[in-house]
Amino acid sequence: MKAKLKHYTKEIIFFLIIMTIFSNAMSLYKSQSLNHAPLPISDVQLLNGKTYIFSHNKPVLIHFWATWCPTCKLEASNIEFLSKQFDVITVAVDSKDNATVQKYLAAHQYTFKTVNDPHNQLSSLFKIKGFPTTFIYDKNKKLVFSDVGYSSTLSMYLKMLWASL
Repeated sequence: MKAKLKHYTKEIIFFLIIMTIFSNAMSLYKSQSLNHAPLPISDVQLLNGKTYIFSHNKPVLIHFWATWCPTCKLEASNIEFLSKQFDVITVAVDSKDNATVQKYLAAHQYTFKTVNDPHNQLSSLFKIKGFPTTFIYDKNKKLVFSDVGYSSTLSMYLKMLWASL
């Protein structure tokens, strides 16, 4: 019995390692076409009507997502956690009008700062091709990390700490 448990544990660990390598390789491949220039905007209009001005002294995480995206739904709690500790701006793409996005956020109790991008203006500027897509800029607004697809809380947290140096 112990031998079977040990065998299955090894198989699961091996599978998780392979999946992690595969997902990171896919993210790297997909992120090649993204806009890698310094942060191309200085402010954004949030859903609540306020203007968010990007600080020159702190890193920022910009996260593109959609209400209909299943991977985005899995990752949203990670973004919520990070938004409590870092500057995080999320961009809802192809998610209908402001009321629809606000209803979605309220239904899931998400409090992160959100911009609605119903006409894909921001997503075009950043050259977004898939969801979710995350950019991390350092305090000088230089891009230091970009991910396409799911990213764990730990991965994004460590990347934000690195961007803070």
